Amino acid sequence: MSYVPTPEEALEILKKYNKEEFHIHHGQVVGGVMEYFARQYDPERCEFWKSVGILHDLDFEMYPEEHCKKEQQMMREMDLDEELIHACVSHGYGLVIDVKPEQTMEKILFATDELTGLIGAAALMRPSKSVSDMELKSLKKKFKDKRFAAGCSREVIRTGAEQLGWELDELLEKTLDAMKDLAPELGL
Repeated sequence: MSYVPTPEEALEILKKYNKEEFHIHHGQVVGGVMEYFARQYDPERCEFWKSVGILHDLDFEMYPEEHCKKEQQMMREMDLDEELIHACVSHGYGLVIDVKPEQTMEKILFATDELTGLIGAAALMRPSKSVSDMELKSLKKKFKDKRFAAGCSREVIRTGAEQLGWELDELLEKTLDAMKDLAPELGL
């Protein structure tokens, strides 16, 4: 019988396949962001959303060339829930896999995964080294600078906002607010 790991179990699974602190921290950040959004959009399933966020890049460190593809196999071997698997792999839609984000949760994961990296990089450039005092105006400036955090796809972020039916500024602001909420817990 398939199961959904708790966020604590999801973190242990992530650590089993990822040793680099960067990847573990990214999973925690995205998990926290997903939990933040779940409080507004699906409050009965906050833990599920958080577990999806934590596990979304499960295969990336070990299998970067097969990202999202290998993840499905790994998760099925662990007998994880199919809804969780679909949600996790759909964040790679159009980049590495053709599994489309369909549910609101999947669209939020798709939209915020890259954006959390951009916000995190922008925070490191601030005197405070934190998102706590970052304003939307500052984030928008970094977003527009294609040389800044060049590995974070602005096109994916824009597409994610469109899939959600949100203006880009709404996505930027909500994700920044989510990361500010996590700042004390994760040192953002």
